[in-house]
Amino acid sequence: METLFLDASQYTTAAELHSALQRLLQLPDYYGGNADALYDCLSERVQPVNLYLYSAGSGEVADAVTKVCRVMEDLGGTVTQPQA
Repeated sequence: METLFLDASQYTTAAELHSALQRLLQLPDYYGGNADALYDCLSERVQPVNLYLYSAGSGEVADAVTKVCRVMEDLGGTVTQPQA
């Protein structure tokens, strides 16, 4: 099982976040850079991805992170946020 560690506060746009996800998760070139595309790409994998979220960011990034978390959970992974 793969674990992704993410601090979304370092991204200023949802596009930057999805670009980072493409790189970190080694998603294919045809990855569309949104939650639906993430679901499609990750559903092709045998093992789910667990997400350890240091920060959800703010604004449009936080909205995108919420969707990313939902994708991870829908595909059998877990989302963990450290206690403040």
